[in-house]
Amino acid sequence: MHLATGKALAMLRAAKAEGLPVTVETCPHYLAFDAEEIPNGATLYKCAPPIRSAGNREKLWAGLEEGVIDLVATDHSPCPHEMKKLQEGSFRTAWGGIASLSVALPVMSTEALKRGFGLQHIAKWMAEGPANLAGLGASKGKIAAGMDADFAVFDPEAEFVVREENLQYRHKISPYLGRRVKGIVRETYLRGECVFAAGEFPGDLRGKEYRM
Repeated sequence: MHLATGKALAMLRAAKAEGLPVTVETCPHYLAFDAEEIPNGATLYKCAPPIRSAGNREKLWAGLEEGVIDLVATDHSPCPHEMKKLQEGSFRTAWGGIASLSVALPVMSTEALKRGFGLQHIAKWMAEGPANLAGLGASKGKIAAGMDADFAVFDPEAEFVVREENLQYRHKISPYLGRRVKGIVRETYLRGECVFAAGEFPGDLRGKEYRM
C-alpha cells in the first residue's frame, strides 16, 4: 500500500514473477508531486511515506504502465488546519496525510495525459483495480451489462484551478490548491442514481439545470 519509491519495483516484479499473491497500490500525490517542488515548511505536502524526487515519480508511472503497480487509491487523509502546523511549518509535528478525494480524478487525468495515457488506463487503475482487490469485480469497476451502474460523467477537456470551493470535504486544505488541472467531474452516479451534479449533492436532481 502507498508505494512511494521506485526502488521497490524490482523486488515487487520478482515477487509477481514468482507467483506470490502481491498487490501494489500507489497514490495520486506520489504521481503528481516531487520533492524538489515542495517549499520549505510547506507541511500540506507531508504524508507517509514521503513524496520523493521527480525521477522517482517517473519510475512509479513506469511501474503502472508495466503492471507492477496494480492500482491507484487516494489515501484520503483529511485533518483540521491546526493539525497541519501551517504557521509553524514543522514537518516533525504536522499531521501526515493528504486529502485528495475531491480532485483525484482531475489530477490523475492531467498527469496521465502528459505521459501518453488515456482514460481507459485511469479506469483500470482507479476503478477496475480497486474493485477486484475488494472482491467486488463481479459487480463494480466497469461499465457493462449486469454491473452496478456506478460511474462518473467526466469532461476531460475542461480545465480549472483548484480552489477551496472545489474541495468537497470539511477541512478545505490541500497541497493541490492553486494547481491547474484538466478534467471536471460533471455528475456521479451510484447504482444508477445521480448523487452529485453541478457541484452539489442534492437529494433530488429531477428538472434541475446542470451548471459548473
